[in-house]
Amino acid sequence: MPGGDRTGPMGQGAGTGAGRGRNRGAGQGRGLGGGPFAAGPGGNCICPGCGYSMQHLLGKPCNQLQCPKCGTNMIRS
Repeated sequence: MPGGDRTGPMGQGAGTGAGRGRNRGAGQGRGLGGGPFAAGPGGNCICPGCGYSMQHLLGKPCNQLQCPKCGTNMIRS
């Protein structure tokens, strides 16, 4: 390290990495940018079998609810 300033030879000092850490591509996880994973607290659960609709219950995913009319798992609208 010439001069003792921690720079070292050109191109080999700190901050020259390729950026291949764990958070590369951040912002592309579930729930970001819309879609069913970012639906929020409102909305409805709909039965794909018979069309029955009910209000979405906070904390309970629609796909874990069964339609009271036909027993099919509900989906989020």
